[in-house]
Amino acid sequence: MLIGALVLAFTLPAALPVSRAAEAASERERLFAALKGAENERAGRLAENAIWQWWIDQAPTPGVRANLDRGMERRAAYDFEAAEQALDSVIAEAPGYAEGYNQRAFVRFLRDNPDGALDDLERAVDLEPDHFGSWSGMYHVLMRLGRPEAAIAALSRAVTIHPWLKERGMLPPDPDAKRPLIKGKQQDL
Repeated sequence: MLIGALVLAFTLPAALPVSRAAEAASERERLFAALKGAENERAGRLAENAIWQWWIDQAPTPGVRANLDRGMERRAAYDFEAAEQALDSVIAEAPGYAEGYNQRAFVRFLRDNPDGALDDLERAVDLEPDHFGSWSGMYHVLMRLGRPEAAIAALSRAVTIHPWLKERGMLPPDPDAKRPLIKGKQQDL
């Protein structure tokens, strides 16, 4: 009995991270399935919002989450320098956390640092290949850099992941594309 309790005491903590990782993977799969299966704009927007919240909630520690929140708050207040500093801390503390790079890319773009933004977006999609926000952000950065073909490829990737993405109307008309029509637009998608 004592040996069984000791074995359980030593193996249970080791199993918890695997269990949390499995739970996160399962939740991620469920969220992206809901996004792919969304039948209308409203359902697509709800699924998108749930994914954004999930990405933010994946901050690995409370300190990383606090710095992420601070960075987003400072960005919203147009204090881009403080926002970037907070997000630098996120990345220093959690270099494997894709949302830190995505948020810093947004701030760098707003600070007219498209090269830095692109570096961050590329790192974000290395870590989270389905990060439609980063793919969409790449579209904006690459357009600013005068690289329209690469920009359209990035946005196409974003729309493949998220068919209801607001920016889908920026793609050139493509009769073979399987993406939802945009209300109010006279496009032959």
